[in-house]
Amino acid sequence: MHTDEILDILEAMFPDAHCELIHKNPFELLVAVVLSAQTTDEAVNKVTPGLFAKFPTPEAMANASLEDIEACIKRIGLYRNKAKSVQALSKALVERFHSEVPHTHKDLTSLAGVGRKTANVVQSVCFDIPAIAVDTHVERISKRLGLAKVYDNVETVEKKLKRKIRKERWNKAHHLFIFFGRYYCTAKNPHCEGCPFVSICKKDKLDTYKSNKKK
Repeated sequence: MHTDEILDILEAMFPDAHCELIHKNPFELLVAVVLSAQTTDEAVNKVTPGLFAKFPTPEAMANASLEDIEACIKRIGLYRNKAKSVQALSKALVERFHSEVPHTHKDLTSLAGVGRKTANVVQSVCFDIPAIAVDTHVERISKRLGLAKVYDNVETVEKKLKRKIRKERWNKAHHLFIFFGRYYCTAKNPHCEGCPFVSICKKDKLDTYKSNKKK
């Protein structure tokens, strides 16, 4: 099955696939994605309204006390380290980028707590720059659909997806894979019955690989 066919089916299943991290501007999305590491978007969306009400700009976040930032986000995992990253990246935005979120991959990944995935999300969602961010959902779906090998790391998965998917579909593909992985082809108990991709699914192969890796 060609990637265009896969994406067409996913678009029919999830016509409203989008970034579910609540944000009003690039700064809010950047912070939200950093906070989302090893945490669900749902959990992040519960703490960011209060965080951004107190510290709505890079200047406000940079000048906040670490304790005050921690207090706003303590309900999510790794909140102490994330508070440090959020404050540090805010200071960098003020000092190096005139309080504006940069749009290049190099500049974004120079910020504290911002890796390849976060940079890709910000580029794609905020600046409409073609990118594919590989999170746990995208990685799992790519491997189950045979678009990547079970042993590929996230960077290899990203490279393969960029090669196999037409560039003009990269941004939407990212959200489609996430929605499919979050709401249908879940990590545990996926809806295999009636799935349109049963004929190409590599779930059993991926499960075997993961099981052997744990031994």
